[in-house]
Amino acid sequence: MGVLTPLEEVLRTAAPQVLGAVVRRYGDFDTSEDAVQEALLAAARQWPREGMPDDPRAWLIRVASRRRIELLRNEEARRRREALPADPVPSVRGDDELTLLVLCCHPALTPLSQVALTLRAVGGLSTAEIARALLVPESTVGQRISRAKRKIREAGARFVLPANFEERLPGVRQTLYLIFNEGHTASSGSSLHRVELSTEAIRLTRQLHARLPQDGEVAGLLALMLLTDARRPARTRPDGALVPLAEQDRTLWNRAAIEEGVEIITAALRDTEIGPFQLQAAIAAVHAEPGETDWPQILALYRLLESVAPGPMVTLNRIVALAEVDGPLVGLRALEKAATEPALATHHRVTAVRAHLLERSGDLAAARDEYLLAARQTLSLPEQRYLESRASRLR
Repeated sequence: MGVLTPLEEVLRTAAPQVLGAVVRRYGDFDTSEDAVQEALLAAARQWPREGMPDDPRAWLIRVASRRRIELLRNEEARRRREALPADPVPSVRGDDELTLLVLCCHPALTPLSQVALTLRAVGGLSTAEIARALLVPESTVGQRISRAKRKIREAGARFVLPANFEERLPGVRQTLYLIFNEGHTASSGSSLHRVELSTEAIRLTRQLHARLPQDGEVAGLLALMLLTDARRPARTRPDGALVPLAEQDRTLWNRAAIEEGVEIITAALRDTEIGPFQLQAAIAAVHAEPGETDWPQILALYRLLESVAPGPMVTLNRIVALAEVDGPLVGLRALEKAATEPALATHHRVTAVRAHLLERSGDLAAARDEYLLAARQTLSLPEQRYLESRASRLR
């Protein structure tokens, strides 16, 4: 998508606020969301010709409200409308976007459906934009969103912020994390990054942090995104080839994003209970420090993260740090044990780490075979080309 035009920026920002107002006024998320999408399309067609209205949100709310009534036109709907003394334009409330985000991450939905619906309803992306970002057919995204809205309706979910909404925050944070991760390192395709996804994830997480400044894990997630995305300009060469962290030109890193991320995570670690996203952000902050990487500190943080939130990728990253501290042979022994876990057994990153450690230990022939195997296992073309180039250097 690149840089948004002023019109696109207005529509992207207004979309969740308009949807929240319309759903709160009329009650049904499914039909209201369709109506808001049509209002956004109408604005995209009319405003360039006729000029932007003085109050864009009010204009969108009025058009969406009229379209919502048209979509539900029947005798019962008419009787309900006739019983109302007036049909005032719904107002925008400060908690609408938070309510909408929690609704899109309803536990009845699969993680992929939560991602698609969040990008559509809260992020304001069109179905076509989501399809391009996720590299799936537009029809698939449309079906996924339709099923998600139907499940929300069948679950009887209402557009109110649940009294126990904080219990739903882990799902909300995880959805935003999934969106960011797919944008930062695409799981498949010809490009390493999908900038529209990582940018949208940061924007939404920033809004969530503004609404919940006391939530340490939301702060940790935002800091992690900022610190990670700050390295994006140095992660690829002009031809799109991947550049590993150790070989990146740090002068290309976004220092403003790093400073903001460090400030956020420092305050969160000082003032709130430590959680997994905060620990990941702390690790990213250490990587962002100038000079030699403090691998003993990173290893200590990964060990703490593994005790707080164990997982296969945490284990793998801890082994990488262990090898940096104690040497490749120690890392290889730890990797051999960890690779017996089903989640890691055939993962291309395990194979790539094994190749790297074998290369460092001097077993170049075995390292070359592992690099080639990892290249066959990954669906990302930039990663595939990088791994093949590592293998060719050992020929």
